[in-house]
Amino acid sequence: MKPAEIRERTTEDLQELEKDLTRQLWKSRFDNHTNQLDDTAKVRRLRRDVARVKTVLVQRATEKA
Repeated sequence: MKPAEIRERTTEDLQELEKDLTRQLWKSRFDNHTNQLDDTAKVRRLRRDVARVKTVLVQRATEKA
């Protein structure tokens, strides 16, 4: 997911996206440890997407303060 796509979303949408990505990351890690995950790069992509979303959320929170 590109940073421009993330910045276009609303704050509420980003919070839901963060929850969804976190769930996907947990499931991918679990699948990776049980040797059911074929695309191991997915864990890295999800981690980075979660970080991007959290960064935008923090930026928005500091702008309001």
